[in-house]
Amino acid sequence: MQNPKTPKPAKMSLAMPVAQKKPAGAKSAARTKPAARRRKIPYSAEEIHEIFRRFSIQRPEPEGELDHVNPFTLVVAVALSAQATDVGVNKATRALFEIADTPEKMLALGEDKVRDHIKTIGLYRNKAKNVIALSQRLVDEYGGEVPQSREELMTLPGVGRKTANVVMSMAFGIPTLAVDTHVLRIGNRLRIAPGKTPDEVEAAFLRIIPDEYLFHAHHWLILHGRYCCKARKPECERCVIADICKSPEKTVDVPAPLVELPR
Repeated sequence: MQNPKTPKPAKMSLAMPVAQKKPAGAKSAARTKPAARRRKIPYSAEEIHEIFRRFSIQRPEPEGELDHVNPFTLVVAVALSAQATDVGVNKATRALFEIADTPEKMLALGEDKVRDHIKTIGLYRNKAKNVIALSQRLVDEYGGEVPQSREELMTLPGVGRKTANVVMSMAFGIPTLAVDTHVLRIGNRLRIAPGKTPDEVEAAFLRIIPDEYLFHAHHWLILHGRYCCKARKPECERCVIADICKSPEKTVDVPAPLVELPR
């Protein structure tokens, strides 16, 4: 199944809100919130809306950076990406997915050969075991098809809540919020969705993200954290929300030009 795509929004004045549409056939927003302590944040509802409006103009159709060809290879790629970079995972899986793009083919390949393909990735031995185990589970319990619900996805070996959320969103068009290290950092650094754990940050973001922006929100936040609000030193001069940001680490108050970025 191909990744869901959203129609490119028409160009509008920056004073006008840009509503993000869910892809055709997408299910309603899945705002299943993990339990978390509610904290007061220093942003108004209008400021929150403006932040995501600007992200929507900067990246109208954001995409994940893990290579995959169907829901199964997406599950595998996201599971392999734990404590690894997307670039590193893509290099390791390019040849693997050419010969094993279904659970049945992955099982036929076997754990040893899977391990050989992914040995450049951290924790590759345990990850190879999980790839084989999740492939076996898919064949035995789901007829070789990837389930769409979070609960079922999280029964697969090596699949946690973040992986399940990514698969639900990218493979099946179900709006979710996957919290990786970038999203966790932004939630706390900007004091916009504070929390000590990914579940707390997820719940905090889900309480504030406007419905019309939820589908793309996790990609916007991940890409913003990866390329602008970086871990070691945020590049505030390149930030389109610098004037709204309440981070004590902020170095500039003037936002970068709000233009659509190249993919």
